[in-house]
Amino acid sequence: MAVSANRLELLQIADAVAREKVIDREIVLAAMADAIQKAARSRYGSETNIRADINSKTGEIRLQRLLEVVDTVEDYSTQIALELARDRNIEAKIGDFIADPLPPMDFGRIAAQSAKQVIVQKVREAERDRQFDEFKDRVGEIVNGTVKRVEYGNVIVDLGRGEGIIRRDEMIPREAFRYGDRVRAYVYDVRREQRGPQIFLSRTHPQFMVKLFTMEVPEIYDGIIQIKSVARDPGSRAKIAVISNDSSIDPVGACVGMRGSRVQAVVGELQGEKIDIIPWSNDPAAFIVNALQPAEVAKVVLDEDAERIEVVVPDEQLSLAIGRRGQNVRLASQLTGWDIDIMTEAEESERRQKEFNERTNLFMDALDVDEMVGQVLASEGFAQVEEVAYVDLEEIASIDGFDEDTAQEIQTRAREYLEKIEAEMDAKRLELGVADELRSIDGMTSQMMVALGEDGIKTVEDFAGCAADDLVGWSERKDGETKKFEGLFSKFDVSRAEAENMIVQARLAAGWITEEDLATEAAAEEEAEGEQEA
Repeated sequence: MAVSANRLELLQIADAVAREKVIDREIVLAAMADAIQKAARSRYGSETNIRADINSKTGEIRLQRLLEVVDTVEDYSTQIALELARDRNIEAKIGDFIADPLPPMDFGRIAAQSAKQVIVQKVREAERDRQFDEFKDRVGEIVNGTVKRVEYGNVIVDLGRGEGIIRRDEMIPREAFRYGDRVRAYVYDVRREQRGPQIFLSRTHPQFMVKLFTMEVPEIYDGIIQIKSVARDPGSRAKIAVISNDSSIDPVGACVGMRGSRVQAVVGELQGEKIDIIPWSNDPAAFIVNALQPAEVAKVVLDEDAERIEVVVPDEQLSLAIGRRGQNVRLASQLTGWDIDIMTEAEESERRQKEFNERTNLFMDALDVDEMVGQVLASEGFAQVEEVAYVDLEEIASIDGFDEDTAQEIQTRAREYLEKIEAEMDAKRLELGVADELRSIDGMTSQMMVALGEDGIKTVEDFAGCAADDLVGWSERKDGETKKFEGLFSKFDVSRAEAENMIVQARLAAGWITEEDLATEAAAEEEAEGEQEA
């Protein structure tokens, strides 16, 4: 069959648009068919159900009016009686559609303009879908582009098949781009929005540095060296923690490269940002000491429950450990995930002396002993009266200058003091109206019950509604800083696991859960762990 010039031209236009917009040719032909349908409705009536088909091989346009087969016709422009439908198709039944061919039509100026708008709209939607589908899978990659324009400090980047935006806060400080500049950035988000897909790029994201090192260091690309964590102060300084899976390869040396060639390539891309490459360690104390380089650390004290560490440095190393405007310790904290308190040896000595005096005074007041006995107990490592009251008697008797009778007397006084405090707390608990039934929970003390009563928690049901965070507190990390919120039991020696166990006991006592529920939950957790290991 010969194809007419008009039909051939139609197919050529569809091919050209599909190539230019990088979309499927069938999408363009479908958009053209929709446009022809709209134009035909304007001629035959908007209520008419018209279908247009374009043959993708010949370019032939076929117009049809669809009529629904019904028992009783109410609208002759869209419906046809069953008897008439069976004259055309003997197998027609109610609910089917009969196609009624329409003659070819010439487009008027208005109809052609309307058809053009439909095609443009459909092609634009297809182009947006193509862009979104292409870039949504590239989140986490580095892309190269050319600066197209700068709007209010935001840089619009031409990525070839799409446009990305580097917002002002995602650019390295003091960095300026002009039209035509080549730019490399990290794709951190792709969103489908009303005005089309938005591709968000960043040059300050920590993962941008990770990807740059992956490109420069073959060992990282091959998985021999892992980047465990990154902390950046964009444009100024960064710390990166690395570990090698091959004991024969030095992770720091591999990242630095021959004469610093590898790290300098990354530094050059990041506008001279200084990069400290830190060996990662599974031991938090060793890792934090490494992270505080170049400062030297004399001693560390860890509080693993609060993920807090006290670092003691020589007096002359304090400013180096903290860094300009606190930069070094802030980056080390971000890198390790621990809160870091830095103090000098003199400050630590002063604090230890203060704690020693406080313990001495506590024992003098509680046990009614002189200063020398209080100091001896404090120097032996006793911190609370409870420790003195319930420690093995021989441990006190073995202290120089103490005999068994002295140890017995000290322990008796300690227990009498605790009994007195317990009686006072129990009276206060009763005054607050806290129920006796709370005492049945393992680990619950009168002091804890007073703390609960002061917060309005007076029954087992009240306590069962608590969460572990309510009791032991919680931490929130933002911008590298951790803010700690106190719980009702923060001043008592209660771990999170113990608090959760106490809450479970309360819920069992209140009838909220049963032992069977706990057994089922434990079995489900074991099964899930088994699947993960497999």
